[in-house]
Amino acid sequence: MRYRVIRADPSGNITLFVLDPVDAAGRPALAEQLMKRLDAGIEQVGFVCPPQEGADGRLEMAGGEFCGNATRAFGALLARQSGRSGAVRMRVEASGCDRVVGVDADLDEGTARAEMPLPQLVRQIDANGIRGTLVHLGGIAHLVTEDAEPSEAYLERAESIFAQFPDLDAYGVIFLNGGKITPLVKVPAARTLFWEGSCGSGTVAAAVAQSEGIRDGEFVRTYEQPAGLIEATVTRRAGAVTAAYIGGTVRVGELQTIEI
Repeated sequence: MRYRVIRADPSGNITLFVLDPVDAAGRPALAEQLMKRLDAGIEQVGFVCPPQEGADGRLEMAGGEFCGNATRAFGALLARQSGRSGAVRMRVEASGCDRVVGVDADLDEGTARAEMPLPQLVRQIDANGIRGTLVHLGGIAHLVTEDAEPSEAYLERAESIFAQFPDLDAYGVIFLNGGKITPLVKVPAARTLFWEGSCGSGTVAAAVAQSEGIRDGEFVRTYEQPAGLIEATVTRRAGAVTAAYIGGTVRVGELQTIEI
């Protein structure tokens, strides 16, 4: 079969959008084939679907997870398709997120900023050599640690922590060093484990962890990632996170057709 695809680069987290309808059950296998065939540094695949809640578009990731970078890149794609220019606000439905996400795309500047899910749980972890802050964002959770060298073995040791949350579509470890993060993310349904070029939800998790001492106000930090920069904004009221955003560069490629 032939599929229409578009490659996007949100701050180095290379994402492939499939524009043709694909049954949910067949998405993980197709995503795996596309990533192997194109061999263009693609880290994840999202499927463009008809909106169900009246938004401008709907994006479902191969593993059913929520991805902040893919969502803001999809918002930029929708903005381009709208035929408008300059700053455009799009409303996006995304897998792994129970509400419509606002994406502010600036087509002239080549940037996009997306709303992010709020933490459902924030917990300090210190057991069996695993130390950090667990930030559960709904369908995805991250362990933010400043006490470990990046390694797949560390994630393997942390598996029992994530196993306590059977609702997770994806999880990972964010290795944090000041304003620099190294994200390792696993999506079981898509059978992927990646050292990601950048990670939107992981960036928010890092900002949540580093803003724990703020009772009221806004925490803003730009995090250096292996392949780009992402700015995170976290707003707190009475210590609780009431809003979160990520923003950064987005490059959206041109339409391609590939036969699988």
